[in-house]
Amino acid sequence: MSTSKRYRPCVLATCCLPWREDDSFAEDIFRRSVRHLIAQGIRDVYIFGTAGEGYAITDAQFDEITPIFLEETAADDVQGMVGLISLSLPTVIGRIERARDMGARRFQLSLPSWGTLRDSEMATFFRETCGRFPDCEFLHYNLMRTGRIVTGKEYGALSEQYPNLVATKNSTADEARLSSLMQDAPQLQHFITEGGFAKASTMGECGFLISFASTNLELGQAYYQAGHQGNFELLNAMHDELDIIAADLRSSVADSAHMDGAFDKMFCRLHDDAFPLRLLPPYAGITEEVYQRYVNDLQTKHPRWMPRPALS
Repeated sequence: MSTSKRYRPCVLATCCLPWREDDSFAEDIFRRSVRHLIAQGIRDVYIFGTAGEGYAITDAQFDEITPIFLEETAADDVQGMVGLISLSLPTVIGRIERARDMGARRFQLSLPSWGTLRDSEMATFFRETCGRFPDCEFLHYNLMRTGRIVTGKEYGALSEQYPNLVATKNSTADEARLSSLMQDAPQLQHFITEGGFAKASTMGECGFLISFASTNLELGQAYYQAGHQGNFELLNAMHDELDIIAADLRSSVADSAHMDGAFDKMFCRLHDDAFPLRLLPPYAGITEEVYQRYVNDLQTKHPRWMPRPALS
């Protein structure tokens, strides 16, 4: 597919991490989950984002899980990306080095969040990641948890300096921010979540960062294609539908959990009954009671968004 951007237009999906009761990694469930995403047509996947608990994993877990992920995403048409979340820049650099030795060449960066980076500190961060590893590609995950949102103009300047900065992730529906991303950093592929994707699609080519629409991967990809192909009537109708689904999701879960992974593991469970809802401590996952309430609401109010086929 022809594109002027540095990363292909597509649906980008997280791969959540399943934990057993003793907090050990459930490799068999993880492999099955990654294979399911790929079999359902998702070709761009990543680990260790916020939903993938990248903030909580140890170096030992990073070294255990990364080669398994790379093995499962080794097909020619699949692009796997390794997330990097840490308060320590040397830890980020070390993880890139070790993942490179395993064969990884695509990485997802998040700014350190213990203290909001000043401009000069942000420049150092990108110099020591994108600049240090010119043979790798980097996507920047732009989220307020880090204390600052990188602007479209800042991305434009960074992308001129670093040709291997190829994409961004943004969870926003703010039109001014979306417009800046598209106009001030047009060479980057901007991945936008459900709420803002419909708006961003009217401004030009963008990627779809799938979240709660992953309950039905076929429909989630149809939403992306509607935006990518300029079918705005269908796009807006599906956007309105997804808005209602999001509101019902918030109502079902209420204040029982607050970490991204807690929600995404519910979506994983819909596709695989064996997928655990646990998060690494101290964070709390969704309880079975809340999960069943969510499933019942989805089945009753939005049955076409139930997965098909589900894994057993």
